[in-house]
Amino acid sequence: MSNSHKKTALLALFVILFAGSEILYAQSGFRKMPNNAFRAGEKLTFDVKYGFVTAGVAVMSIPRIRKISGRDAYHINFEVNSVESFDWMYRVRDRYETFMDVEGLFPWRFEQHIREGKYSRDFSAFFDQRKGKARTSEGQYDIPKYVHDIVSAFYYARTVDYSKMKTGDKIHLQNFYKDRVYDLDVKYLGKERVKVAAGTFDCVIVEPLVLEGGLFKSEGNIIIWLTDDDLKVPVKVKTKVVVGSIDAELTAYEGLAGKLTSKR
Repeated sequence: MSNSHKKTALLALFVILFAGSEILYAQSGFRKMPNNAFRAGEKLTFDVKYGFVTAGVAVMSIPRIRKISGRDAYHINFEVNSVESFDWMYRVRDRYETFMDVEGLFPWRFEQHIREGKYSRDFSAFFDQRKGKARTSEGQYDIPKYVHDIVSAFYYARTVDYSKMKTGDKIHLQNFYKDRVYDLDVKYLGKERVKVAAGTFDCVIVEPLVLEGGLFKSEGNIIIWLTDDDLKVPVKVKTKVVVGSIDAELTAYEGLAGKLTSKR
């Protein structure tokens, strides 16, 4: 082999060792999903009400895009904190994080840190979407391709076109939690105009049929009002709990991916 050919071979080896993973990832055959609903920089703030009392504040945000497993991923945070005046009754400090593939809209990593009264739980999972495995501190589990966590499933549902759906129609998703995969259907319930602190919006109504790994330890159904436009911004969430219900209502928003054409 000539010296020039040796140099070319060494250069190719260098590229494979130090940058080749990016080339392989680009050719990995992952799906590409359209997304006009959200982008990095979005921040949504909600009042969480128990009856007529404001019990807490919830914030859903996408502060940045991070690199994970060689792919660009939305770093999505969801936090719920009880207000100081409610802490004496039931102190809540919950935090969820997911890293959701920008192009394919599926998760690479999920974290859950729950602090509710005397109850606490920490859980994390890495989704190896190439090998079909979920890795947690408890072990390794088989997962279907593009499996979701509960947060990534919610953001994925924001990208769905509900305009041609009839009341009762469902979209089928799957989410992984703890040590197994659960079915997660999202049922379309129709449309309604909703007034909250952030304004009045025309909305589509959906019901995620959550079996496990939810954002609340609920005893009943969860109903979500999403703006009836490309952004599908959550405006209101109603969750049945052991006694009564918890409502989360949008109070402020910033960094949206476009215009809220549903606002009245």
